[in-house]
This record gives sequence, C-alpha cells and structure tokens, in this order.
Amino acid sequence: MSQPSPLPSFSTIDATRQAIRSGQVRPKEILERAAAVARSDACRHVFMPAVSLEPLSARPKEAFNQTSQSLAGIPVSVKDLFDVADQITTAGSTVLAGADPARADCPAVARLRAAGAVVTGRTNMVEFAFSGVGINPHYGTPVNPADTLIERIPGGSSSGAAVSVATGAVLAALGSDTGGSIRIPAALCGIVGFKSTARLVPTTGAVPLSTSLDTVCALTRSVRDAITVHEVLAARGVQLAGKPLSSCRLALARTQMQDDLDDTVGQAFEHSVQVLRRAGAQIEEIPLHEIGELAGINATGGLSAAESFAWHRMLIAQHQAEYDPRVAMRILRGADMSAADYIDLLAARRDWIARMETRLHGFDAVLSPTVPLVAPAIARVLTDDIEFFRINGLLLRNTSVVNMLDGCAISLPCHAPGQLPVGLMLWHSALQDDAVLDLALQVETALARSLQK
Repeated sequence: MSQPSPLPSFSTIDATRQAIRSGQVRPKEILERAAAVARSDACRHVFMPAVSLEPLSARPKEAFNQTSQSLAGIPVSVKDLFDVADQITTAGSTVLAGADPARADCPAVARLRAAGAVVTGRTNMVEFAFSGVGINPHYGTPVNPADTLIERIPGGSSSGAAVSVATGAVLAALGSDTGGSIRIPAALCGIVGFKSTARLVPTTGAVPLSTSLDTVCALTRSVRDAITVHEVLAARGVQLAGKPLSSCRLALARTQMQDDLDDTVGQAFEHSVQVLRRAGAQIEEIPLHEIGELAGINATGGLSAAESFAWHRMLIAQHQAEYDPRVAMRILRGADMSAADYIDLLAARRDWIARMETRLHGFDAVLSPTVPLVAPAIARVLTDDIEFFRINGLLLRNTSVVNMLDGCAISLPCHAPGQLPVGLMLWHSALQDDAVLDLALQVETALARSLQK
C-alpha cells in the first residue's frame, strides 16, 4: 500500500475558513488540493465508481467567491445512502443500481449546499449500512489510512466517508449512524464523529436501515468543525456554555463499556481519564446495570432487523442472491419477528430509556472507549465469517448503547502519536447535544496539551 497523499495545508474547516478570509489561499486551491487526494491511491475504493468526482469546472462560481456562508468553498463528500439530484442512490449495493435517479437533493445535502459546501463525490459504504466493519464485496473496501504497512478496516458503515476525511480528500463527510456507523470509523481512522440526537436532522431522502435508530450526521477533523457542520445539518445554533472541566461531573460505566479492551485502547483510555482528572473533572464509576439488559431486550432481533426487513422484504425476495450474504442474513432475522414482538420491543425500549435517563441525571456526560480495539487487518475479517461477526459485535458494543438510548455522542481521537487510532466517546441522553459538544471542546484541548508534553 502506498503512502497516502499529504493533507491540504489547511486541514480543518475552521482553519480553512480563516485562511480564505485572510487571503492566504483561494477556495479554488483548496478544492484542487482536495481533488488530488481524492484521485490518489489513498482513496482507492472510497468514492463510488458509478459517479465520477465532480470536475471543478462543473461547480458553481459562488463556491469560489462567497466567504460569508459557514461552509463556503469547503469540499464535502456524501455517503451513498443519501439522495443527490440526478444521481442513483445505491446504498453500497448492486441491487439498486438500476433505480431511477433522485429528483432532488435530500434535506441534508440541500442544507450543506445552501451553506456553500461543495459536494465532491459519493462515498462507498457497507451495503445498506448493515455492519460496523466497513467491508463491501461489490465495490471494494476503503483502506484505513492510519497504517501504511498493513491494510486495515476503516470501520463502517460510513467507511468511505471516514477515509475521505482522514486522507484530506474532503474536510467533512455526510454519513449516518444507526448503531455506531459514524463513531466507529471515526475512532478507527483517528478523526471526529458526532452522532446528534436523531430527531434533530431529517432522514428524508436516505435509504433507511432502522427508522427508530437512524441518525444523519457527519465526520470531521475537529470538534469545532463538528459543531459547524451540525449547525448546518440541524438548522440550529449550538449554545456553548464554555463550562470548564473543573466544573464537570462525568460518569464511567462499569457494565460492558470497559470490558475486553486491547492494550492500545486500554492505555489510551486510562491516559484520557487521568488527563481529565488532573484538569479537575469529577469522574465517578457507576454500575449502569441497565446496559447489561440490552442483549435480552434485543433477543428477537432488535429494531434494525425488524425495520430493515420491512423495507427490504419485497426486494430481497427477488434479489437475495445479489446481496452481501452477511447483510442478507441480518436483514432476514426480521422475518421471524411478529408484530407483538415488535410492539413489545418498542415498549421495552421506552422503559429502558426512562431508567437510563434517571441514572444519568446530574452527570455532564459518560466517558467510554468508542470501540474496544484498534482496527484489525482487512484480511482477518474478509473471508472468515466467525471472525467477522465477532469483530462486528465488538465494534458495535459500546456505540449501539447510545442509539438505543436515543442519545447523542461524539468520538474524538485520544491516542498517542505513532499509535493506531483510538476513540474516546462522550455521550448522554436525548437533546443533550450542546452540553456534549461544549464538553468535547474542553476535552479535545486537554488531550492535545497532554500529548504535546
């Protein structure tokens, strides 16, 4: 595997906007640098082959001239889950390759464009978003740029989206998170992934996995950038209180979230906790036994199985042989769920959320590793089904708790230089987005300072 092309000189949205406004760089230069990375070997299998990268000449002149919009001239990618006008939304599958092109941009894409963002291409993904590993047998698997010696998984399902940001092909990537599909690849690729409260961004114009859990959100290179993009996607201003870490009360969940960490993740997580303690944060370990109930609550297949089968049942009946077998198997679990099972599941979730919110009352956020392991080699999971599903379960274990909670979470890098990426997840219940983002800014700064020493 060749060395990834260097990142553009201004590698965050915030820094790029400042450079454009000061005249240090022109928007066209930013887009040209990003396009060069997108066409490099570092982005092999990242962009969908059916839709070529948009040439600079095809982009509106306003993208190069306006600087007042929050994303003016900023290159962004769009996961192949979302409708883009006049393009076919295939959701990483060959099954939908013959579908009609979208008549209009979905709301999320329309909001990005309205903010001045330049959509540079559609990104590859796990077929129908149904895995946290990032493998796609139809269009190839994007390679995690964190390791130039071993080809490692990028994480999924927003695999191409994460790699497009991590390599510098774009400065933000539109993706989705149903059980961790933004935060898992963010953690494995060493970038930032923010999962907002699901109801804040419309899911219209996106192929659904689970209508109860799907969240439209983005990957970026900093927490500040995550705030900027979230404000665009949610059409709302984030209220930052600037609360210092010394005034924060944080929880550490004993149940499940810290189990079976590999050495790199365990060391990075422990270092992060110690950094926050030294900064004055009050950190308390709490049982959160409710997390241990989720396996029983989802024993009949869970919301993703039931709701994906409802959407796929006619399509999979006719085209099952064209599906990734690992995806088809998970979708078909929903066929055995009765209406009573589904209603019981929804009721159990409501009760579980209420009890979790009671447990988390008074805390500013919960701290946990985003995922318990660093990115495994692609070869390790490509053909071995047992290993694939074992790794997939581990990757989804922590992140999926937040989706079931209908909560919000952010993953930010916490590994030492030279190590494979590790993500630190800050999370809370529904509509605590602003508090989590405010805290994440403080944590990002504290971690950066500690790693410079």
